[in-house]
Amino acid sequence: MTTNKMTKDDNLIYADLDELRRLQFKTRGFSFMPKQPANSLLSGKHVSKLRGRGLNFEELRHYRPGDDIRAMDWKVTQRTGKPHVKVYTEEKERNVYLVIDQRMTMFFGSSHKMKSVIAAELAALMAWRVVETGDRIGAIIYNDDEIKVVPAKRGRGHVVNILAEIINKNHQLNLSKTTLNDDSKAFNKVLDKLRIVASHNALVILIGDGHGWNKQSTDFIKQIRQHSEVIACHVFDPLELNLPEMTQMVVSDGDKQIQFSSTDKTMQKKYQAEIARQLKTYDDTAKKYRIPLLSINTLTPVDSQVRKALGGG
Repeated sequence: MTTNKMTKDDNLIYADLDELRRLQFKTRGFSFMPKQPANSLLSGKHVSKLRGRGLNFEELRHYRPGDDIRAMDWKVTQRTGKPHVKVYTEEKERNVYLVIDQRMTMFFGSSHKMKSVIAAELAALMAWRVVETGDRIGAIIYNDDEIKVVPAKRGRGHVVNILAEIINKNHQLNLSKTTLNDDSKAFNKVLDKLRIVASHNALVILIGDGHGWNKQSTDFIKQIRQHSEVIACHVFDPLELNLPEMTQMVVSDGDKQIQFSSTDKTMQKKYQAEIARQLKTYDDTAKKYRIPLLSINTLTPVDSQVRKALGGG
């Protein structure tokens, strides 16, 4: 599927592997390390600082002058009668997991690229940046029916493997699909899988539109957040925020369709209220669990949006 040369317009509808590979040259100006620029969305004044790669227990030894008293092991000290401290070393690397949404709700774009394409580009940009810092990168790519887990590994070759899996799911999207799916079921299924895969001290980056978020989703995020850092990237199209005014609008779920007038003020208000409710739920959850929330639109180049959000200009 990726062997055929795609036209410029095709690249707006479906992600292209060559384009995703080229994003490795646009990774300057942002990072996911604990030290962040003051105006970065990941800085301490906005959210809890990223913990970094964590610590590994190395040894238990006798106390030496100058040791941090907070490292004292009081149980061993009391049992032996001699002061002992626990010694830790910083992990050289950590696991970073990209969770990439390629459901049918992502197969939408009003005037430029599809949300699904933006999600693929965002994942590629972040994957290339992660391997530059020496961390292991893994991915969970999902659509309405399937979840593909790519274990975390190092290396640019591994990134290419991840991108190929994203392309595979991305190119499965099409308007001829007639199955009506439960957005909440698919979304919570991937969060449950993530809870198991990202078990300890990982950095999780959620990339999608958040469709289907409900109370169970919040419960899963709470569990994940207890052991790992989470960054949420909300991919949206400006047209989703307001219905265009049309006297005859046809909406289909792939199986059934309805026709209505979106010029009706009551219809407009109900639509806007529902969108506002969804966004508020997403935003409230992020704030409650101190999760940075990056809003990424379908109109502006992904790399410039990320650099702006993370303090790189």
